[in-house]
Amino acid sequence: MRPYAFTVLACFLSSLDGSLPFIMTSKSFLHVAILFLLGLAAATSPQANGATPGEKAKIEALITHLEALTDATFVRNGSEYKPKSAAKFLRKKWQANESEIPTAAAFIEKVATASSTTGKPYLIRIKGTEKKCADYLKEQLQKLESP
Repeated sequence: MRPYAFTVLACFLSSLDGSLPFIMTSKSFLHVAILFLLGLAAATSPQANGATPGEKAKIEALITHLEALTDATFVRNGSEYKPKSAAKFLRKKWQANESEIPTAAAFIEKVATASSTTGKPYLIRIKGTEKKCADYLKEQLQKLESP
């Protein structure tokens, strides 16, 4: 629970303890209302709960794009993987860290750039050309976001 929720809860419980009824003046009501709204905003912010639906759709579109590549090889820690296997791996890594990834750009930076174990960059080979997976996905994200 957020600290704001404790304040609202304390006000509510103090009215139930049977001693003195909790009398809320207009000023105290305003304070409780503001604290409640701040708590609600903090609990529902994208940074607190991961990506918004629009950003999740972009992330899923990037993963789906990788999955659909036919002449590509994904290289992770020196081992080669087919696009479907790479997409499955990136999706699981994203889901494991979802609360820390508010945007598609953050997904690329935190999930699709490098191994969290070795620090080695993820690579993608397409028709004999090798590039960093992060660079490739940034290009794809720009295409997604351009009108």
